[in-house]
Amino acid sequence: MKTITKSSELKDFCDRATNEKYITIDTEFLRERTYFSKLCLVQLAIPGDEEENAVIVDTLVKNLDLAPLYKIFQNQNIVKVFHAARQDLEIFYLASGIFPYPLFDTQIAAMVCGFGDQVAYETLVRQIAKQTLDKSSRFTDWSRRPLTDAQKKYALADVTHLRVIYEFLSEKLVKTGRLKWVEEELENLTSSETYDVNPKNSWRRLKTKSNSRRFLGLVASLAEFRENFAQSKNIPRNRVIKDDALLELASNKPKNLDELSRSRLLLRDARKGEIASGILTAIKKGLEIPDAELPEKQLKSDKGNINSALADLLRVLLKACSENTGVASKLIASAGDLDALAAGDRNIIALNGWRFDVFGKTAVELCDGKIGLSVAGSKVKTFQL
Repeated sequence: MKTITKSSELKDFCDRATNEKYITIDTEFLRERTYFSKLCLVQLAIPGDEEENAVIVDTLVKNLDLAPLYKIFQNQNIVKVFHAARQDLEIFYLASGIFPYPLFDTQIAAMVCGFGDQVAYETLVRQIAKQTLDKSSRFTDWSRRPLTDAQKKYALADVTHLRVIYEFLSEKLVKTGRLKWVEEELENLTSSETYDVNPKNSWRRLKTKSNSRRFLGLVASLAEFRENFAQSKNIPRNRVIKDDALLELASNKPKNLDELSRSRLLLRDARKGEIASGILTAIKKGLEIPDAELPEKQLKSDKGNINSALADLLRVLLKACSENTGVASKLIASAGDLDALAAGDRNIIALNGWRFDVFGKTAVELCDGKIGLSVAGSKVKTFQL
């Protein structure tokens, strides 16, 4: 098992990869104690069963230059293959500003090819590569050195079996004419907006019951402070202020350290020093936001406007379309999409691209009363009204 620890070794492997049609890639990282992921390993494999065709890159080695890998990312003649690529892409994008292109994600491809919702890598290894994975090293500390042979074997398995899976899925997509469907899905993965966290918008990830704009203004101000502080110190946001404590602060609006100390949910370290000062400043800022500039919650479809019977029919239709096409239902449309449709909303993702052909067109006809649903045996069918 080859472990690359020198820039020259990485360059040599990447030079070999330029002659191949694809390269499989995976990472091992830690994020429990940091805001940004700490990249510990990159695993790479090119076609062929020879041992030298799969390597581990030790990214914790001092002065290791990943430029040859980023050059591969930009080589449009080589497909970069990942499984569940989002976290891997985030790491590489934040480190280099580069997205691998062209890209192939076997999890998305598997959902299009009938393997279910968010299918796990080990499932594809078992069903397609006809192998099993030793998962004993799955939750080890990848930052500790030296790596054990078991860790190396586990890490390499994430890219060696991926070659078989990619070749199987890509061939199936070509045969079914669905390769473009996967490419549509990957556009979101390679958008910088997916990974650029704007602290000003970080409040939207919090679940709040109140629609009070002043309360939301305080939540937004506190969340912006928390995000900026967590990024600057590279610590998890919940190590600064936990979500429930943030909402408590927005409700109680402490004005000084004495009032702040009465918080039931605030961490001890947040009651003093930089964090405490930042909290009080954020609350003051939130209270001073002009009424016209206060944020508003993006309301979901009003349940009062949802035709519940129509929503149920749309769920039946979605299940039928999923079974007929072999595409995972969650990939076609979410529960929120169906409720929005039943409330008259036509600005949803399920009415665009390949989804429109598979489900959206028929769904709109059902909503407009142009078709109905019938059952023939175990099959759901549509008929004209």
